[in-house]
Amino acid sequence: MKLTILQRDIVWGDPAVNVRRADEAIDALEDTDLIVLPEMFTTGFATQPEGIAESDDSGSLHWMIDKARQRGCAIAGSIAVKTRGIDTQTPAYVNRFYFVKPAGEVTYYDKHHLFTYGGEDKCYTAGHRHVVVDYRGVRIALFVCYDLRFPVWSRNSQPPYDLALYVASWPKSRIGAWSTLLKARAIENQCYVAGVNRIGIDPSCAYCGGSAVIDPYGAAVTSCPDDTECAVSAEIDMAALNAFRKKFPVLEDADDYELNNI
Repeated sequence: MKLTILQRDIVWGDPAVNVRRADEAIDALEDTDLIVLPEMFTTGFATQPEGIAESDDSGSLHWMIDKARQRGCAIAGSIAVKTRGIDTQTPAYVNRFYFVKPAGEVTYYDKHHLFTYGGEDKCYTAGHRHVVVDYRGVRIALFVCYDLRFPVWSRNSQPPYDLALYVASWPKSRIGAWSTLLKARAIENQCYVAGVNRIGIDPSCAYCGGSAVIDPYGAAVTSCPDDTECAVSAEIDMAALNAFRKKFPVLEDADDYELNNI
């Protein structure tokens, strides 16, 4: 499976402009199986979502569906979404990572670990489901940004996966941790990892990218240069991954555990 990651600058709070720019970038790509955009690619990382978040049937989601059909590939990326709370009357906000297949099938993961240091927990509701998508022979786990710091939540257990996607707005000041943790998650879970981060600035932070695809040995298959909008592609080699897992069956020796905070 061919994976393409898009490292993008994001115009603050303007979904129409960001979708148009993403559309132009995707039109310039060669054929691929999966395109991944950064966290909150339509707005930037908005910890105050009122007035900026989109509905759960938004124009941006419909654009993803139409573009996936047009290109014959899956498109994935996270959006700030306004939905309904448990009582169905009170608005609730989620950081929702959509995975849209070419036929229009939509799967989503709501970010579990909200970034309390930046105040994300004050306005957003955490998701509590692990989500793995089966697509073109690859099992793909969906995660968002801060999730990367939590190895138990990312553990390759049930359901198992072959590729982990982390979409992010990870600040330049902590980019060393981003690069190290992407490699760690690939090694410990014996899988491919794709980390897709933004560049540019917003009202709170500066971002330099560091987007990369990491193989199960912890080596970069491909990466984007810092502070540059770019698209890079990598092959997810399932034959090589399965051979590695068979020869060196690390996952079979993993500890059993239960999550108690969901």
